[in-house]
Amino acid sequence: MSEHHPVNSSAGLPENAYSELKPGEEYIPIMSPNKEYPEITVWSVLWGLLMAVLFSAAAAYLGLKIGQVFEAAIPIAIIAVGLSTLIKRKNALGENVIIQSIGATSGTIVAGAIFTIPALYILELEVQFYQVFFASLFGGFLGILFLVPFRKYFVAEMHGKFPFPEATATTEVLVAGEKGGNQAFVLVISGIIGGLYDFVVATFGWWSEVFTTRVVEVGQTLANKAKLLFTLNTSAAILGLGYIVGLKYTAIIAAGSFVSWYVLIPVVAYLGDYITSPIGANVTLLIKEMSPEQIFGNYVRHIGIGGIAMAGLIGIVKSSGIIKTSFVLGYNEIFGKKDSSENKLRTQIDIPMGIIAGGIILTAILVLVFFMFGVVDDLFLALVGLAVVMIISFLFTTVAATAIAIVGTNPVSGMTLMTLILSSVVLVSVGLSGTAGMISALIIGGVVCTALSQAGAFVTDLKIGYWLGSSPYKQEKWKFLGTTVSAATVAWIIMVLNETYGFKGEGALVAPQANAMAAVIQPLMSNQPAPWMLYLGGAFMALILTMINVPALAFALGMYLPLELNTPLLAGGLVAYFVTSRTKDEALNKARRERGTLIASGFIAGGALMGVLSAILRYLGYNWVNTEWFESHSAEMLGLVMFLLISIYMIWDTLRAKKEN
Repeated sequence: MSEHHPVNSSAGLPENAYSELKPGEEYIPIMSPNKEYPEITVWSVLWGLLMAVLFSAAAAYLGLKIGQVFEAAIPIAIIAVGLSTLIKRKNALGENVIIQSIGATSGTIVAGAIFTIPALYILELEVQFYQVFFASLFGGFLGILFLVPFRKYFVAEMHGKFPFPEATATTEVLVAGEKGGNQAFVLVISGIIGGLYDFVVATFGWWSEVFTTRVVEVGQTLANKAKLLFTLNTSAAILGLGYIVGLKYTAIIAAGSFVSWYVLIPVVAYLGDYITSPIGANVTLLIKEMSPEQIFGNYVRHIGIGGIAMAGLIGIVKSSGIIKTSFVLGYNEIFGKKDSSENKLRTQIDIPMGIIAGGIILTAILVLVFFMFGVVDDLFLALVGLAVVMIISFLFTTVAATAIAIVGTNPVSGMTLMTLILSSVVLVSVGLSGTAGMISALIIGGVVCTALSQAGAFVTDLKIGYWLGSSPYKQEKWKFLGTTVSAATVAWIIMVLNETYGFKGEGALVAPQANAMAAVIQPLMSNQPAPWMLYLGGAFMALILTMINVPALAFALGMYLPLELNTPLLAGGLVAYFVTSRTKDEALNKARRERGTLIASGFIAGGALMGVLSAILRYLGYNWVNTEWFESHSAEMLGLVMFLLISIYMIWDTLRAKKEN
């Protein structure tokens, strides 16, 4: 093995890191492609696995509580940097990439599991540890295997064309760690502030987590009579996420949300005044008796799901050229025209296509065996389930990757709902319905959901590696180990959270996506019709948005997610725009953008870490929340004030950035 070379720690990212390359221009990462650096070491693998365990627990708790699974890459990168700085470890950049690459499987595997598996508890069905583990494991493996052939397209050929918000933030964190000094200090301080802020809400309930306009009488009247309502989650972590995504895409996401809440809900409510019987499966209330939230959940959200599915199909059509190219390259590499790695730089080598193809076949066989003996006990039905998993996972891989590359948010729950609907229709048509059908469809959905979640987040990983100069084949190989550890942790933590909080009744975890899955699947498996017209309306809306060049995926995502999660995202995007457009001095704007990215990353990391601590305390029986105060209008008003204060702090601290010499 060639000797290890020192990383140029005084260098930041090259000037052309975020811009499109001119003809003939090359991108040269911080770690030179012509030299070897320490990447896979006992240090990086052990810390990566520990992060996978810790953040699987954290992400599961937060995801089930607020329905938003954070990408763990940023907080893990911060911890990796902190550890290497603490023990003064030299040349740690390559190792830090591997630590976050292995550890970041936590957030992705969690998303796959928590969006589907709690629905089994909600429907009061039997759930086994091995079912959750294998659904997560095989889904995670498929996500890696399907994405590797697209790596070159997403990370190299589309250089500068996609913003990659999550990857940008993580890369900035890792570079700051290598450079040390002021940047690392900014991260730590904002992590403490954001963490304490979110910890106080979760553990002591000093102010409310969600502000709504019901706090004033006019707002109450508007919500009751006109079904008009404004809601805002006061979390520092979501504010930080909005900053990183930026104004362009947070505005599109919020626009989708505003169409749902200020156009469609009032229209449904107006028509509902004249309707004298409940409409839709599992609906017992008349529309005029519903709150805005109930109208959203029962009707409007389905339009968003249709939009996400159609935006996905449009994405597949647009990327059909890439899919074809990947097939041709893979075929040539396996059968004869060897795409030899001998002459390639280490930063261009992937796992060989022969191994990828073999891995896909082996995983498919294992999925078939799992379905056959662990889910449906029937070979034909197991084959049907396998076909659904393989086709949808493959087709939507590029959609998930594109969503992450553009918005930094993977619409995986919407795509999974579509998978559930399709697999339920297919299973019912081949004779599997009722309880067995629900379990089968949800576990199939879990496998697909994990595959799409993994594919989307893995693009972030590979982009970070591309910017910094890691060896992609090393990231790809060790991702499998991280996936295995995360799958085991998630299966265990879901069981623990069910014992501690439950997913039904008073004080249960919200599990919004799983509740949506449960609501969708029950009528389908009882041969009741799905709301096809609403899905169709969303699909046509996505087509129209594509015609006028509005990113349909981001817009449909906004229509689908609750308003309270989209408004703080928009606030973060507005802060990002405000602080980077105060001056005509581009160098100063750039310094502010970078400092703001570090602060936002700190908020996300601090919120995530303290969320885990809060969950552990509650698990041990410590709960200091005064429910009466926490649910009062005064606590909501205080929540709004605190959110404004943390936003002002973010602006003030970001504007303190100075130009680098």
